[in-house]
Amino acid sequence: MQWKAFALALLVEHSSGQGTTPMMRFSCSQLVVDRVDPLVNPGIIPSPHLHQIVGGNSFNASMDPTTHDLPTASTCTSCTFSEDFSNYWTAVLYFQARNGTFRRVPQIQSEGLLGNGGITVYYIPSSNKESTVTAFKPGFRMLVGDASLQLPGPSRKVCHRCMPVSGDNKNINCGSPDAQTLPKDFCAGGIRSVITFPTCWDGKNLDSPDHKSHVTYASGSGPNDVGPTGSCPASHPVVIPQVMYEVQWDTRAFNNKDLWPEDGSQPFIWSTGDKNGYSQHGDYVFGWKDDSLQRAMNARCNGDICKELRTQTAEEAIKCTKPRVVEEDIDGWLTALPGNRMVF
Repeated sequence: MQWKAFALALLVEHSSGQGTTPMMRFSCSQLVVDRVDPLVNPGIIPSPHLHQIVGGNSFNASMDPTTHDLPTASTCTSCTFSEDFSNYWTAVLYFQARNGTFRRVPQIQSEGLLGNGGITVYYIPSSNKESTVTAFKPGFRMLVGDASLQLPGPSRKVCHRCMPVSGDNKNINCGSPDAQTLPKDFCAGGIRSVITFPTCWDGKNLDSPDHKSHVTYASGSGPNDVGPTGSCPASHPVVIPQVMYEVQWDTRAFNNKDLWPEDGSQPFIWSTGDKNGYSQHGDYVFGWKDDSLQRAMNARCNGDICKELRTQTAEEAIKCTKPRVVEEDIDGWLTALPGNRMVF
């Protein structure tokens, strides 16, 4: 019932004269937390900073797009839809106590979903029922954000929200009260991190050297729009589904001023070393089986049930894990961030 109310509120809020915006919204439980990054640091073990990864279990440090086919190489997925062997990953949030030690912040499911931490993934078609989107092709990958960013980045792409105990479903696409910076006060329901991907593709390149240039954001979109809205430029004419990540960080155990810095400054730090919040980022490698994603987009599926797709139970999805490649302590009270990342 919670998810039904949540979905109804979103559909009403983001409706237009051409119809409402359906959105596939489903859970992908934790696959592994590891220092590997096949997109930015392919083949390098360990990568510079820690990531939390979900999706197909063929994820590895290389994943050469010319030889690595995720649906055939994977034997399971940690996502609700069992034909989705894509991989999705982000940076990891840490808490730094007054004594200088670090502790990884656990993750919890978004409201109305079941699973084990991980990422809530959205695929959103056009709100215009007469418009279709083109699903990604095998080998497609993209990146949003910058792990080295120390200043505000482009608006409405990566953001944070201090969540209440429950509810607060307004403006999921980095609209107010979201901010690029991490919250500065206690959050009764934890911290939500949202990463919003572009909706326009050049129609030719499955990737680009910076993993960004082959896609772009549409112009003319409203500040709180979800899904493909506005107009794609001539250089990137193909409308693609909007992919969006939502991660819930359970900061409640750290809501204790005796643990926070004496000056009262906010104590949360991304695994990149960033204490402001600007460096959160999201990586995406497409891995849906055959034409399953295109069928789901054509059917304008909504929520985590779609007649065009096969699903698995949360218990089955949670079983899909893989061991870490880099053996290091990531969960105790640490004297330094994994990879000895300096705080900036």
